[in-house]
Amino acid sequence: MISDHLREECGVFGIWTPEDSPLSPAHETYAALFALQHRGQEACGIAVNRRGVIRCHRDVGLVGEVFNQARLDAMPGNMAIGHVRYSTTGDPRRENAQPLAITHVKGNLALAHNGNLVNAGALRQQLELNGAIFRSSSDTEVLVYTLVRERLKVRSIEEAVVNTMDVIQGAYSLCVMSARKLIAARDPRGMRPLCMGRIGEAVVFASESCALDALGAEFIRDVDPGEVVVVDPDGTVRSLRSQVRAPSAICVFEYIYFARPDSVIDGASVELARQEAGKFLSLEHPVGADMVMGVPDSGIPAAIGYAKCSGIPYGVGLIKNRYIGRTFIQPGQDQRERSVRLKLNALREAVRDKRVILVDDSIVRGTTCARLIQLVRDAGAREVHLRISAPPFRCPCFFGVDIPAREELLAYGRTVEEMRRIIGADTLGFLSAGAVRKIARNCRLGFCDACFTGQYPMEVPEQAEKNMFESEIEA
Repeated sequence: MISDHLREECGVFGIWTPEDSPLSPAHETYAALFALQHRGQEACGIAVNRRGVIRCHRDVGLVGEVFNQARLDAMPGNMAIGHVRYSTTGDPRRENAQPLAITHVKGNLALAHNGNLVNAGALRQQLELNGAIFRSSSDTEVLVYTLVRERLKVRSIEEAVVNTMDVIQGAYSLCVMSARKLIAARDPRGMRPLCMGRIGEAVVFASESCALDALGAEFIRDVDPGEVVVVDPDGTVRSLRSQVRAPSAICVFEYIYFARPDSVIDGASVELARQEAGKFLSLEHPVGADMVMGVPDSGIPAAIGYAKCSGIPYGVGLIKNRYIGRTFIQPGQDQRERSVRLKLNALREAVRDKRVILVDDSIVRGTTCARLIQLVRDAGAREVHLRISAPPFRCPCFFGVDIPAREELLAYGRTVEEMRRIIGADTLGFLSAGAVRKIARNCRLGFCDACFTGQYPMEVPEQAEKNMFESEIEA
């Protein structure tokens, strides 16, 4: 069944510990990846450095499926990086799992990457013409080869990372592990999140602060856009800067959907940002109703914000089945309604004879929200008013968010009233583009909202070029 929800990003993690530390980098990385599992469920991996020798294990599956106690115990060392993957470029096969670990003329190297490179196709072609042989279809391998090429020109791995940032274009957060150093880097616009923390003398990096919380680590700060943070063999932490200068533009959908609600990204609480979205929704699209309810899970904070601002009582009206794993066999085309009912069910006593405001985070194709509206009606609701805590998706994303082609988007070429009739709501309201820029209070960065506005923070390839690149690498 084609998904009607956006797919999560990838998640990265890195840890450096002193040689005599009681911490096990492999076990700490395993725990952190569990905390970041929401960012990718297709594949995962851990690479560990022991006295300059890098050992890597990666495979398709959830963290708990790919790793067990015996596997982690067999991965000693004092440094590690980890990755959970959802693919936006390349299919979910083992060769595309991360981290990628290689041996080159100047030593060993492992890399974990969250994001998407807009010039990966051109770089790949150039590398292949120079003799590079690719084993995967992900742009992460393009990044690794580019980094190795730059490494041959300079004295240190951190210089190579800085120089690589002059070559690659797009959104990325990186954890790089050489034979002696751990390095974290964030793209010049800060489009993907990355933060730093400490566990005693150990230094850790993670896509989200919730991973630090899971380890009992102290949050130190967010890695700045365009910054390269180096952890030397003695534990000294140094900061370098890319020469690329650009306005900051973190993906606003981190706050709307991707990040865990208990994370704080660039100074802004994700939970409070979602409640703010609900508050603005209630001001922009008020309606008379008896209760406000959210679609689990990311729609709930926005529903709470809507209820607080409007004065309409918040209630639990949908129950989520949390035991449907990613391997659940979807029913056939003519039985899609069953798949929604297996995942979510309405509380009849809560919604019967009520005018309901149903809050969700987004509409992609519109099929799932149409079924949810019918589900709530079948449970006895008199009216169902749908409120969306994001603007309509009208444009593709080239930076790592899996938004379908324009023609597949419900909002493409349609008015709000036309969308309302298709999904069967009594009324439909989207958060405005102006309001979505205000939801992440205290955020230190600007935002990328190109999927709503079409205003991209950098030059992007045509959609046809992106699809052609993916077709060529799959051939």
